[in-house]
Amino acid sequence: MNMLIVEDEAAASRRLKKMIGEIYPAAKIIGEIDSVESAVSWFARNPSPDLIFMDIQLADGTCFDIFKRTEVTAPVIFITAYDEYAIRAFEVNAIGYLLKPVKAAELEGAMKKLLRAKSAPAPDYQKLLESIHVPGEFQKRLLIKIGQSIRAVEVADIAYFFTQDKIVTLVTFENRKYPTDYTLEELETILNPDQFFRINRQFIINNKAIREMYVISKSRVKVILHPPCEMDTAVSAERSANFKKWLTGKAV
Repeated sequence: MNMLIVEDEAAASRRLKKMIGEIYPAAKIIGEIDSVESAVSWFARNPSPDLIFMDIQLADGTCFDIFKRTEVTAPVIFITAYDEYAIRAFEVNAIGYLLKPVKAAELEGAMKKLLRAKSAPAPDYQKLLESIHVPGEFQKRLLIKIGQSIRAVEVADIAYFFTQDKIVTLVTFENRKYPTDYTLEELETILNPDQFFRINRQFIINNKAIREMYVISKSRVKVILHPPCEMDTAVSAERSANFKKWLTGKAV
């Protein structure tokens, strides 16, 4: 079985390679890659492996950038130091999702899962990724990981999103808060722009979440949200003109 390792930490790659050899001696590691760019290049020049081990946080981005830029037809076991990306891995139908430091029993379990599914046709990961957002259509639900469970939250129930300490949190109209695996930039592409607007670097808001607005300077507006938020919710100067167009329903 040909296997590919995508991991930017040399020590972690060596440890994983050793564990694979102990669990599955017939395995052949055909490549060790440490970045998004090198992975995209590798997939363009080589046939698909039987299995890919992918660290999520790479030196030049996340491994999900690879799926956006090239076709990946092999099953993937995701390996990461964080559990916050489980939903994204779930969306591309991962064979396994393992937290560092990887335990031999967990790695063996994930590989056995692959062997059981090996007789089935390989999933088309590119199509799965595209199915998350079709141009011209907008997301109706977001998958949110809560502990070990996954919940679908209706986009219509979301009042706003904010980012703090590199974590994007959604807040519902019932004032329930959930961390997400999306960036604000990604959300801008999948949310209906008639309903949601990014008012500054930290906030995307639903028009129905606006309770009051105040002019705080010639080019800036303060937005009072519901549910209340203690963070700064002023519209940035560079977004102010488009914000006013958005309020009137004009395309921005």
